[in-house]
Parts: sequence; C-alpha cells; structure tokens
Amino acid sequence: MEAMAHTVTLLTRAGCGMCTQAHRELAPICAEFGAALEVTDVDEVAPSRPELRAEFGDRLPVVLLDGREHSYWEVDASRLRTDLAR
Repeated sequence: MEAMAHTVTLLTRAGCGMCTQAHRELAPICAEFGAALEVTDVDEVAPSRPELRAEFGDRLPVVLLDGREHSYWEVDASRLRTDLAR
C-alpha cells in the first residue's frame, strides 16, 4: 500500500527571521519524505483569508501538516518526521 503524500504549510510573514529559519529546516525534511512544502504569508493572503492572520498571526512561524496545526515558533523536526512517515 502506497503512503499518502502529505502537505506541509509554513505560515510566515515578511521580515520574520524565525520564519526563514523554519523554512530552512522544513525544506530538507519535506524532500526526504516527498511532502509538498507550501509557504503562505499571512499578511499577503489576509484580504482573502483573514482567518489565518487572526488565528496564527501572533505566533509565527506556524507549521501545518495537511491543514492542521503541527507546531509553532519552532519546527518539531522529530515529531514531523514521525508524522510524515505515517
């Protein structure tokens, strides 16, 4: 049985140094597991998706796994690898 392909979404904002670091950490992990990595700037999408900035804007970066919150402020690499392997 083939594993489901996962999507990892990194919620960011311009000028966020922690967001840049999180992207550097996520890219190789996603590549390792064949997961898609999407980056969404909560300020850029606010006109069409204000709920993202309202819910997550005060604790960026936020990592979503398949649309559900996985971690924030830091990448939980070991937990993410475990969850991507499922």
